[in-house]
Amino acid sequence: MNDPAVPEAGTADDQFLPLRVWLALFSSVKQIESVVRTNLRESFGSTLPRFDLLSQLYRSPGGLTMGEISARLMVTNGNVTGLIGRLVDEGLVDRLQDEDDRRIQWVRLTPKGNKVFSSMAPANQSWVTEAMADLTEAELRQLQALLGKLKSSVAKVQKRPRGDEDASAE
Repeated sequence: MNDPAVPEAGTADDQFLPLRVWLALFSSVKQIESVVRTNLRESFGSTLPRFDLLSQLYRSPGGLTMGEISARLMVTNGNVTGLIGRLVDEGLVDRLQDEDDRRIQWVRLTPKGNKVFSSMAPANQSWVTEAMADLTEAELRQLQALLGKLKSSVAKVQKRPRGDEDASAE
């Protein structure tokens, strides 16, 4: 017997459509992430968090504060601190104390870090492109537009004060 709380793919009941779409999105992201993680490990001996951190620093040549890195990567300062320490030890990033506020540390790519990331980025783009190869350019543009619209919709819910969902049920 089927559990009515678990929507099945292909059911005609539209009330579960947003949930099925969310599950499909989540599954697709996890699959692409798995491809990227595997390829980073096999091709560069690296991890996705390392790649993501290097990517953020590459896009900000002047460097970022530890707090900015944490916010951009959506992780805690503790997670970033250990990773940055290892990257400093490998000579891929520099950590500098702010001249005006000694509590603030700036992190930036070293020339070696820039070279390492520059070799990884095209490979990453290739892996993601390959994972999406069955979609036409028009479909990719349509998907990008729809995901942008979804992001705006989610942002509205995130900004709503807590308790609003309960008021609508009364």
